[in-house]
Amino acid sequence: MTSPHPNEERLDLSRAFVPVRIAVLTVSDTRTLAEDRSGDTLAGRIESAGHILADRKILRDEADAIAEQLRAWIMDPGVDVVISTGGTGLTGRDVSVEAHRRVYEKEIDGFSALFHMVSAQKIGTSTMQSRACGGVAGGTYLFALPGSTGACKDGWDEILRWQLDIRHRPCNLVEIMPRLEEHLSHP
Repeated sequence: MTSPHPNEERLDLSRAFVPVRIAVLTVSDTRTLAEDRSGDTLAGRIESAGHILADRKILRDEADAIAEQLRAWIMDPGVDVVISTGGTGLTGRDVSVEAHRRVYEKEIDGFSALFHMVSAQKIGTSTMQSRACGGVAGGTYLFALPGSTGACKDGWDEILRWQLDIRHRPCNLVEIMPRLEEHLSHP
């Protein structure tokens, strides 16, 4: 029998769960949908948590195409969150982070810091080779995870699962979603 996750005790079960609409983008020069284990991992976890898989795509490691797809999802009222997997490394073809940062209005620095804390427990100092990042634009959360299945599990299971659950205390990303664009209504 496995023990409950430490964040289980942070859930206020008197509150109703609110499903979030999440799009998954796999960035890879070689993967197809049939071979996309990281995308499958995220999609399965999103749906088993009670959220809605709003869309899913695979794109090559091309910053312009990635940024264009992110912008399309930001403009889509049926997408609240985008999680990409792949393209966060250090090689010349790894451009997901650059594409994400082109569209961010605000970066969520704590996501990267927390991801590295979680990752270091699993892979030690090798976590420094990832540039996982998060941000927000147009009222949509955007997260870039490494392309490995393990990194996707870590990013979802240890961070996003909890922060995308409105019942998580003391705070979570879902409860502030209505306020992400409040600056647009104030002169």
